[in-house]
Amino acid sequence: MKVLLISSTGGHFQALQKLETFWGKHDCCWVTFQTPSTQKILEASNKKVYWAYSPTNRNIPNLIRNLGLAWQVINQESPDLVLSTGAGVAVPFIILAKCRGIQTAFIESFTRVKELSLSARLVLPFLDALYVQWEQLQIKYPQAKLIRL
Repeated sequence: MKVLLISSTGGHFQALQKLETFWGKHDCCWVTFQTPSTQKILEASNKKVYWAYSPTNRNIPNLIRNLGLAWQVINQESPDLVLSTGAGVAVPFIILAKCRGIQTAFIESFTRVKELSLSARLVLPFLDALYVQWEQLQIKYPQAKLIRL
């Protein structure tokens, strides 16, 4: 299986790294922002990486650039699964992937206890699986599966 891993930097990136026991068994590539720490980690992993455009919050030009990047990456890589921990960079990738019939999954941040993030709410109609880390959130969104990272 080919997995496309998408996250912003910081905690979202670290959460996705914690899932290496899953994605490490598969052919995968990353989409994230180029920072000294992500560059160092991903270069050491020998995984293919596509650098997304940042910032994404309320930045229409970067949304358009990332939509173009999503089109390019999804066409070039043909993933079987798009897996993301957020944040905004995930939105164009998940929407485009679902429109292409590709499986999609989103893991909500541990910091989201009572309400889904804006990114999660935007992609919710396009998800095959939504994972949350708090029971309160699972009760509010019964389609979500409870996990602990």
